[in-house]
Amino acid sequence: MNQAISGAGYFIIQSILTLFCLAAMLRFIVQAVRADFYNPICQAIVKVTDPVLKPIRMAIPTMGGLDLASLLVALLLQFALLMLLYSGIPAITALLVAPFRLLMLVLDIYFWSLLIVVILSWVSPGNRHPGALLLYQITEPVLAPVRRLVPPVGGLDFSILVVFLLLMVVREFLVPGIAAEFGIPRPLLR
Repeated sequence: MNQAISGAGYFIIQSILTLFCLAAMLRFIVQAVRADFYNPICQAIVKVTDPVLKPIRMAIPTMGGLDLASLLVALLLQFALLMLLYSGIPAITALLVAPFRLLMLVLDIYFWSLLIVVILSWVSPGNRHPGALLLYQITEPVLAPVRRLVPPVGGLDFSILVVFLLLMVVREFLVPGIAAEFGIPRPLLR
């Protein structure tokens, strides 16, 4: 019984840390792409992350439109997650792995955002829902440069397909390859 309770507590702590890391990273992305601050979803992200980020922002200001405080919190949460998930991992290894895991999280955020944008374009084009608008604002800075290189053909936008392929190459080959150069095994990146 005690083992089940400790396992449940472990799962709850891991879930809270993971969700807050996701919220901090979303806040970083939303501010980096200059998404509509008055979007209710952006407001929710700010409200959830403000209690932790406000004190840190006093020491670490925003630079060039990048919220470095939320990036630092996300890195620290990745470090804490690594220390929690892999109890025998040395702290220096966790410090080295945390940025790679954070990069993988960003790639996952963009993958799922693009996938939802594609589905919305089929199911409900021109949707004005705050969630849809936020996804368009997050993905457009990534898609716009590719659209200049790959214009629409016959009304079909192939730029999303190109970005999907690039995301997959970076996620499955480039990041693990660079991590391997530092001696980081692939399972630690998940």
